[in-house]
Formats: sequence, C-alpha cells, structure tokens
Amino acid sequence: MSHSFADKKTIAKLTANMLLEIEAVHVNAAEPFTLTSGAKSPVYIDCRKLISFPRIRSALMDFAGSVLASDVGFEAFDSVAGGETAGIPFAAFLAERLALPMQYVRKKPKGFGRNAQIEGYLKDGANTLLVEDLATDGGSKFLFADALRKAGAHCEHVFVIFYYDIFKSAPAELAEAGLTMHYLATWWDVLEALKQSPDYSAETVASVEAFLNDPKGWSAAHGGTN
Repeated sequence: MSHSFADKKTIAKLTANMLLEIEAVHVNAAEPFTLTSGAKSPVYIDCRKLISFPRIRSALMDFAGSVLASDVGFEAFDSVAGGETAGIPFAAFLAERLALPMQYVRKKPKGFGRNAQIEGYLKDGANTLLVEDLATDGGSKFLFADALRKAGAHCEHVFVIFYYDIFKSAPAELAEAGLTMHYLATWWDVLEALKQSPDYSAETVASVEAFLNDPKGWSAAHGGTN
C-alpha cells in the first residue's frame, strides 16, 4: 500500500486540475445549471466521471489515503461504506487501497428479503468510514451515517472527493450530527484552477467567483430558488 504524502494544498491543486482535465467541471454563466434544490449555479461538477479514468482514479485514492492517515490515523478504520449510488465505486477503490472490508448503504431499506439497508458484512462496533463522491452540505451523509449506526457501526468520519465549501451552515450541521468531513478539493480550489487556465474568460471566472461568495444571492438573481 503506497501513500504519496503530498501536502493538502498540493493535493487540492492537483485534484482540481484533474477535474478540469477530464471536463468534470462544467461552467456556463449565460445558461446556469439548476441544482436538485432548485437553486441556479454557473458551475456544475460531475465527480462520477472520475471512475472512467484509471490513472486519475489511482492518484485520487493515493491522495485519499494520505489525507485520512494525516487527519485521522493509519489504523483508524475497520471498514469503508459507500453511499448509494455515486459513493459505491469510490468506496470500493478506497477499501481496496486501504485493505479494508467494504459495505454499501442504501438510501432506504430495499423492502423485500432481509429488508437490508446495509449490504455486505458489517462487524458490530466497526469504525466505519462513510464515502460519497461529493458533498454540497451535510445532506445525505446524515441519512447514511444513521443507517450505519443503527446497524451497529461507529460512524464519525465521511470522505468525499469534492466538498462544495460554500454553504456556511454545513460545518455546524456536520458537527451536530457527530461527523467530520474529509475531502481532497473544494470549489475554491477549482476557482484557482479556472483562473490559471487559458480556457476560461475573465468574465466567466468572475461569475463563478460571485456565485461562490454568495450562492443564494446569485441563484435568486438568476431565477433560481435561494
């Protein structure tokens, strides 16, 4: 098991560049994207695209191992659980990299058979790392963490490739739910990468920066819910 112990700033920069390289970041200020909440945004990110790029995928798992080892410890986890559906492949890659058992968590019990919400073998009392592809705020993390806890696991840590880091209430909500978020990059890192790239106009970058500094205000001004 190899860990590339890059510092977090380097990891964030490289992760942001990878997301741009494979066009997982979409920017369109003229025709904003509508998020699931109904809010409008000039940027959209598709982390699921990363699963199709083996070299990038492998580097990200090295980064994940490095961040988790420095933030939590080398022997902190007994298992890795992916949240349905986008978290499942990343949990599988990470469980393989860390040589740990893996499970996945359904959004709701399947409603037949054992009516299981957790798939895979989960040892009672296991310190379980919850994995998803990204986090806007706490959102679905609370639902998945609760399901793991009800199944007898200890779940205090969440890992995502990408964390929005623009909604002010998110850290307090996570703390209240007894969860610590670990991530590789945020929108602020992507903004820096956009500024360095010749592919984006100053006007486009300015609209992204305006959105990140006031997502609710930007959404309201562009016809979205705030």
